[in-house]
Amino acid sequence: MRLPVSTLSSLFCLTLLSVAAAEKGDVTSLQIGVKYKPSACPIKSEKGDQLSMHYTGSLVDGTKFDSSLDRGQPFNFRLGAGQVIKGWDQGLQNMCIGEKRKLRIPSSLGYGDRGSPPTIPGGATLVFDVELVDILNKKATDAKEEL
Repeated sequence: MRLPVSTLSSLFCLTLLSVAAAEKGDVTSLQIGVKYKPSACPIKSEKGDQLSMHYTGSLVDGTKFDSSLDRGQPFNFRLGAGQVIKGWDQGLQNMCIGEKRKLRIPSSLGYGDRGSPPTIPGGATLVFDVELVDILNKKATDAKEEL
């Protein structure tokens, strides 16, 4: 089967774009890396929980755009309620208090093609180092009562 030159050119351009994206660290799906997990984990985060998180967000080139650590105060939000980007709502489930993760979030689960000017360009893959400080609506004693 012979393909027209315009089709071949388009395929070649798409291949080059994919290679360039991979080289600069972009991802097409959520990547979750566990950096630290405590040995005891009586409760885990789930949809609807009120989480208290420390985080540092950066672009794939290492440019930091935000950090709760710089403010010295954790960020609180309800998991799965659309209060944060989709990559967080998905990537922070089933975490233990004290657990640390690295999330690599594709643009589609972050700020999309529009970005969040001026610090986050459109189409940007986001990298977050996160730590679950607390699950504010649950305590370790809650897990014991469920048993």
